[in-house]
Amino acid sequence: MKILVLISNVPDTTTKVKFKDNEFDKTGVQWIINPWDELALTRALELKKAAAGKIEKVAVAMVAEKDGEPTIRKALAMGADEAIRVDTKPKDSYSVAAELAEALKDQDFDLILVGLESSDYNGLSVGAMLAELMGINSVSAVSGIDLDGDKLIVKREIDGGYEKLDVQMPFVAVVQKGIAIVPLIPNMRGIMQAKRKPINVVAAQNIEPLVEMVEYELPKPKPPVKLVETAEELINLLHIEAKVL
Repeated sequence: MKILVLISNVPDTTTKVKFKDNEFDKTGVQWIINPWDELALTRALELKKAAAGKIEKVAVAMVAEKDGEPTIRKALAMGADEAIRVDTKPKDSYSVAAELAEALKDQDFDLILVGLESSDYNGLSVGAMLAELMGINSVSAVSGIDLDGDKLIVKREIDGGYEKLDVQMPFVAVVQKGIAIVPLIPNMRGIMQAKRKPINVVAAQNIEPLVEMVEYELPKPKPPVKLVETAEELINLLHIEAKVL
């Protein structure tokens, strides 16, 4: 069995967002693995460790230019065995999914894990698009994956509870809260090994995006805090200004 985890290169969630000439200003930005993808990779590595040799490898794939390789190395340091990098700048959900579908069409992964969304654009659609373009099954809202013999059992949230599915492989699992609790932290041995692990760079197909970013705009600054002395004054502000009562 082979597992692939899709990862994306996103600014640290504590980054102060700035724009220059209507483009995101990367100056001084610390780049990380998208948190949802990091948890997906953590679960994949947990499955491999517990599988007693049934899982041959865990790989990662990313659509990114060369400046995304330090993030790929972080994933390799966590324990991924190899990586695929589609050599182009990610533009929108469709172009990312289509580029990955082309890069993976001759691969034979049994399970592809995709984080629910990326913390920068919050598109929520790469996983489903990838499955459709590859012509394989997909399962959304996945909060747990376990190995039962030679089968993968998927746990997913539904209204009022959970359900367990036995899904025919290969398939794409779009994972969310619960897939893993704490992301793996690379140790020194993993960091040193990551330097020798292969990154397969795949030429992009230059697939045109369906969405064009026209303009970026920062949210308006929050108004100053108002101190109130009476409950009557607070109720009046909530009713007239905040309009929540």
